[in-house]
Amino acid sequence: MTTSGSETSNNDLLTRAFQDFDQAATVLQQSYDALTTRLQQMDLELAQTNASLREHLRETEEMRAHVTAVLESLDTGVIVADSQDLVVRCNHATERLLGVSQARLRGRRATDILQEIRKDHGEYPLVLPTGVTLALSQSDLTDETGSLIGKLVLIHDVSHIRQLEDRLQRRNRLEAMGQMVGNIAHEIRNPLGSVELFASMLRKDLRDQPHLRTYAEHISVAVQAMDRLLSNLLVYTRPDCSRLAWQDTESLIREVLTLASHAMLPASMVVRCEVDRLVPQLWCDGAKMKQVLLNLVLNAVQAMPEGGTLTLAARVTAAHDAESPTVQLTVSDTGTGIPPELQSRIFDPFFTTKDHGTGLGLAIVHALVEAHHGRIDVESSHGQGTSFVITLPWGPAQSVQSGRAAAWSGRSGKSRLPASATEEETYE
Repeated sequence: MTTSGSETSNNDLLTRAFQDFDQAATVLQQSYDALTTRLQQMDLELAQTNASLREHLRETEEMRAHVTAVLESLDTGVIVADSQDLVVRCNHATERLLGVSQARLRGRRATDILQEIRKDHGEYPLVLPTGVTLALSQSDLTDETGSLIGKLVLIHDVSHIRQLEDRLQRRNRLEAMGQMVGNIAHEIRNPLGSVELFASMLRKDLRDQPHLRTYAEHISVAVQAMDRLLSNLLVYTRPDCSRLAWQDTESLIREVLTLASHAMLPASMVVRCEVDRLVPQLWCDGAKMKQVLLNLVLNAVQAMPEGGTLTLAARVTAAHDAESPTVQLTVSDTGTGIPPELQSRIFDPFFTTKDHGTGLGLAIVHALVEAHHGRIDVESSHGQGTSFVITLPWGPAQSVQSGRAAAWSGRSGKSRLPASATEEETYE
């Protein structure tokens, strides 16, 4: 009986144990199922998060590439420094303007770089030895909270603006000098006429006294020289370029070279004539334009006493307004060049560096080009030669549109420049 009760008790314990195990297994299965479901959800969330991160990374990379492209395409130099004033980034424009590689700029203090740029420059904007004119500006970089995180330095190339300012100042200066010179010339011509009259009377009265007559002739020669000088002054003050017409470009240049041939030494002078096929004709006063080119050619020859290369070129060039083409005539030499400090004065009347000269040649050239509604610029490096660039309008002002059409049709080999006198008269 005892044995039977003990077995029953063991069976009950075993049954409860199996029941507890089944319950534990069921709970464990439920937990496993829940954990599996949660893992699947986490995998899905992780995949979504990874996809979002990849998209964000792609957008960030695209933004970085876009910002880099914009930064590198700027003509303005950009230097970015961190909060320690160390350069962390700069663009190619900075490298080009400063002449220093980006690798040498990165990691340096921005303050040191700016001090080197400003070295030996007491004026602003800065003119570098290369001739480039720079304007600098800098500002602090801050984050969203307003905390300082770095510095931004912008380097602007204002060479073109400086050239325009210099050109305007030169024009104003020459206009003022022209008015003064014109008034003086008129005042001198009146008594000069009296001197010439009395000198001619003396020559007649001293016909029988040759040694005294010679003095009167010297007076007349001096008066005539002064009269020629005054005539040049009046040409400078009031240039007459009213006889405008279409001129054959190559023929005009060849005539100028023929007139200047006496000053050239064939053995040491190489002459090049480069006329673009798009510029078969020029709208100008032929005689005055020959005077302009002849003066420039003779100056170029004198700048090459040991010989060199003289180049006359004509070409079409687009102005800042792409629909307004212009014609450029260039006279270049490989001579001594013009020092930078003299380039702003070479068009001033009576300014000359020659031992014999009135200093009116280039002043008259400038006045005649201005009378053609054009401009003249000089490009020179001391010891490396000089180029005078004359920029003229394409055709008469009354037919700008037809001139534009002719210019651009000429680019395709279909130039329609007027060739007859009748066509020229329609432009008047």
